[in-house]
Order: sequence, then C-alpha cells, then structure tokens
Amino acid sequence: MRIAIVAESFLPLMNGVTHSILRVLEHLQERGDEVMVIAPSTSDTDVSSVEKGAYVHRLPSVPLAGYTNVRVALGGVNRVKRILADFSPDVVHLASPFVLGWRAVQATHQLGIPTVAIYQTEVPSYAARYGVPFLENWAWNRVDNIHLLATRTLVPSTFALNQLRGRGILRVDMWRRGVDTSRFNPAKRSTAWRSSVAPHGHRIIGYVGRLAVEKQVEDLAVLADLPNTKLVIVGDGPQRAALEAQLPDAHFAGFLGGDALAEAVASFDLFVHPGEFETFCQTIQEAMASGVPVVATGRGGPLDLVENSRTGWLYEPGNLAQLRAYVQDLMGDDAKRRAFAAAATASVQGRTWPVLSADLVRHYNDVIASFARENGPTELTSSKGTSS
Repeated sequence: MRIAIVAESFLPLMNGVTHSILRVLEHLQERGDEVMVIAPSTSDTDVSSVEKGAYVHRLPSVPLAGYTNVRVALGGVNRVKRILADFSPDVVHLASPFVLGWRAVQATHQLGIPTVAIYQTEVPSYAARYGVPFLENWAWNRVDNIHLLATRTLVPSTFALNQLRGRGILRVDMWRRGVDTSRFNPAKRSTAWRSSVAPHGHRIIGYVGRLAVEKQVEDLAVLADLPNTKLVIVGDGPQRAALEAQLPDAHFAGFLGGDALAEAVASFDLFVHPGEFETFCQTIQEAMASGVPVVATGRGGPLDLVENSRTGWLYEPGNLAQLRAYVQDLMGDDAKRRAFAAAATASVQGRTWPVLSADLVRHYNDVIASFARENGPTELTSSKGTSS
C-alpha cells in the first residue's frame, strides 16, 4: 500500500515518536510498501532525504523557544494538502499529531483519505509544568478536534484509552509499543560500565529519558542520600544544567543510543521514572527487557507496564516518600530484586516490534476498508484504482 506518515518530530531529534516511526518504517520497507514521511525541516545538513526506504519531505520549520532541537513546521493546510494529493496515499499515519498533524488531518478530511492518528504525547498536561496552565484547555480542544476528525485513533495504554473516551473520542483502539528484546536483554550487563560510573561498588539507580520539565527528574533528589547507591541519569535536554546543580552527586551520562544505551540500562540495579505524563513510557519497557525492576509513578502508561509487587512498584503521584520507600525496599533486598527482575524480563517477551508493526498494518487495512464502505470512492481513489 501507499502510506504517508506525518511526523510532528523526526530525525535528527531522537525521542519516543521518532523511535516508533523508525521501527514502523523498517517493517513497511520489508513489506515493500511505498512510504513518504512529512516532517519539519532541520538545520542538520547530514540528514538524508531517504530513511529506511521512505522519502522524507521536509517542511520549513522554526525551533521551539527554549527547546531549540524541537522544531515546529510552518505552512498551512493547503500546503500539506498539495503534498498528500501528489503522493495519493491509501492511508495517512499521524504520529503524535498536534501542530503539523492538525493541518494534515484537515487536509486528509478534505481529500477523502482515511487516517490513523497515534496518540502518543499528553501535550495539554505539559502546560501547567511549563508555567502556562491557561493554555491547557486550548490544547485539549486541539487534541479533541484532531482525534474526532481522524478515522481511527490508536493509544498505547489503558489510561490513554479511557482518557480519550472520556472526552467523547470513541473511534479509539489500543496499539502498544514494541521492544527490541535482542538489543535490550540482561546479557548486556557490564561490570566495566558499572565500575566506570560507580567505582565504589554501589548499587545503581538509573533513569533514562529527556531532561525536560515534564519528566520531573528533580523528584529523584529524594533518593540522593540513600546509602550504598549511585544515581545515574542517562539523557540530555534543556534541564540538564539545572538538574546537575540539584543532583550534584549523580552521574550524568548524557545521551546514549544503540548498544551503549542497552549496556547502560542492563547495568542498572533498579530503574526509576518519576514522570506523571507518560502515555506509555518506552524506557520502562526497555529496562524490564534488560532484567531491571522498575519504580515509577502510578499514572498513565506505567499502570499497564509495571505490576506491583511482581515486576516493580508504582507510587502515588507526588508521594515522594513512597517513591523513596519503594526504592529502599528493592535496593535493600537482593533476593527480592532478582525475583522482580526475572518477572520483569518475562513480562515483555513477545512484544517485539515486528509483531506490533504487523498489528499496525492491520489497523491500516481496517480503516481503508471501513472508510471505503462508509464514504464510497473519492476523487483520489477513483483516479488511482483499487489499492493493493
């Protein structure tokens, strides 16, 4: 089939949205589908116009204030409409739509092309964390309008499913995220890496993710004085300097990718994630695949991923004393931590990206078929014949 993926963010920016798109592109390339990615432009001149077999159409963009590596695409609905009309896709995949995705869903509606919208980022809830709570209602209105117009919305967790259905968005289904269990696995644990970040043999409490306001990494200060432990922060972002000042004894490893990331995660003794606005939280799943139990906030995606008293602990949002107590519980009991680690690894087996990508293609086919039944042939579909 012909698939257009409209990406709110894409390479060279590496985040959860980009990671998911790349795994999907790999699957579509293996299938032999024709794919185009529409994404914001980048100042990086080394970025290719073809990624995993897909042509990447870059739209002019500007950096987001205060977060310069995040870019916002410029242009109106008609520009996106022309691009889509020229490519004539069977379906349009909207990856975490908000700004560019809003234009794209309007364009597809006008052109009569079915859409699959991926709800991946709880943007409205970021407003209060960034000190602009008056924008939250406006942002929710934008999210509602996008997903009400989309043919089908896919969400990664039960929390997100109930959240959108509670807002009157009914064409919603579940599509979780895959994990590369050959890359993230307990065998990657490295004594040398552990010694490099914790030379005194302390147990390692690790975090992986963007160092941004919405991740609430500063909450980990409650763990700073736990005896015989070392806090390791993997990732980068606009909050790094502030966090280094707040967590002076932590080791900041910076951004890691590929095998270096897999080695680091498998070398943790415990993974912690304090963010309250995760629709899924891929890094939790990667830690579990690596044989590392998890302590995370009990809201959003972690509710589906972490089973209390089996693969980790979920603490009440904002209850940092409980966060500390759960970390102490696992760091102070080697046998319990090993049991949780084994259960965590077992719990993610079978959630590979090929399996999840095949499920996504099933959703594509479903919306193409249902859209044709409900709307009949459109100008675009009539001009190109029946899609394969």
